Amino acid sequence: MAESAPFGPGQIITEVDVRKLQYERRRTTSFRAPGQGDVLVVPFALPLEDPPLTRTFPRHPFVPAGDQLDQRCRMILEMQQKGLEQRLRHTGCASAVLGVSGGLDSCLALLVAVGAMAAMGRPASDVLAVSMPCFGTTARTRGNAKALCEALGASFREIDITAAVQQHFRDIGHPGDLHDVTFENAQARERTQVLMDLANSAGGLVVGTGDLSELALGWATYNGDHMSMYGVNASVPKTLVRHIVGYAAKAAGDSPLGRVLGDILDTPVSPELLPARDGQIAQKTEDLVGPYELHDFFLYYALRWGFGPAKIYRLAVESFRGAYDAPVIKRWLLVFYRRFFAQQFKRSCLPDGPKVGTVALSPRGDWRMPSDASAALWLAEADAL
Repeated sequence: MAESAPFGPGQIITEVDVRKLQYERRRTTSFRAPGQGDVLVVPFALPLEDPPLTRTFPRHPFVPAGDQLDQRCRMILEMQQKGLEQRLRHTGCASAVLGVSGGLDSCLALLVAVGAMAAMGRPASDVLAVSMPCFGTTARTRGNAKALCEALGASFREIDITAAVQQHFRDIGHPGDLHDVTFENAQARERTQVLMDLANSAGGLVVGTGDLSELALGWATYNGDHMSMYGVNASVPKTLVRHIVGYAAKAAGDSPLGRVLGDILDTPVSPELLPARDGQIAQKTEDLVGPYELHDFFLYYALRWGFGPAKIYRLAVESFRGAYDAPVIKRWLLVFYRRFFAQQFKRSCLPDGPKVGTVALSPRGDWRMPSDASAALWLAEADAL
């Protein structure tokens, strides 16, 4: 929990985090429990109290601080690229196919795909990036998607899916002016169908763009943007995606690539599935599911350290003091647990992807959770705060 400076007085005082120790002992299988070795059990008793915290918790635990940030961003990009490179070599695919929206996640996936091709000695044009505008697409994101592909040298196609989605609405008897979940999800599934069929015709592999934060919240359309043949962003949380793209923008400098990356960083996060208002994005993700910096905070301490709702809430109130008040934090903590439990079925059938950090939700790796697990205990503890 704390470490003293070398050659100091040799004494340091901090709290003992019992829950953290318990979770680490469950995770670390080499730990020898009493009765399995020369472990001395010393019983003791202390009165329970709620001491003031003597240490701080960063608001963005997935994002390294200081000089480590650029190094970590470069390392993660390399890990993503190596993972995709290995999959392309193994499958012998002629191209990497992905949808580009002009947003952060698809931007990072495209950077990874172009980097993987370069590492294989192949041209960036072996990456086929597809823009699929529909009802909610704005001129800003549409233009940025094309400009990004041109700056990177990737092959670019624009396929307007509006007519196809409208035909689908007529086929299933859905009124096109009813902006419900069917209206939104039909667009995401049509885009996935286009990408899959293009990949088949080009001998390619569909690269997924969804990130770890979206997987945790289930903010993806089942068998839509939820599905791909290899998900390069699957273990990168949204707060870190922004910094990796920022690192690439800084490296590009004042160039066409640097300028378009800068504008993508300034664009509100949105699935753009509802009609735009006066040419502007009408649907902002964080207005609907909550601030990603809060959800990433909850996710890190829930999964990496096994902390419960009450402890995470206390840490969040301390860490985000001055940014969010306690009722707001409680509101989004409840949303986090409701969505995390309810959306496990999407994580139970994820595509493959590289693990780049200490937290991942792949059913083939770190995470084991039944899709019908009950959130009742966690919600009861959070609701009582």
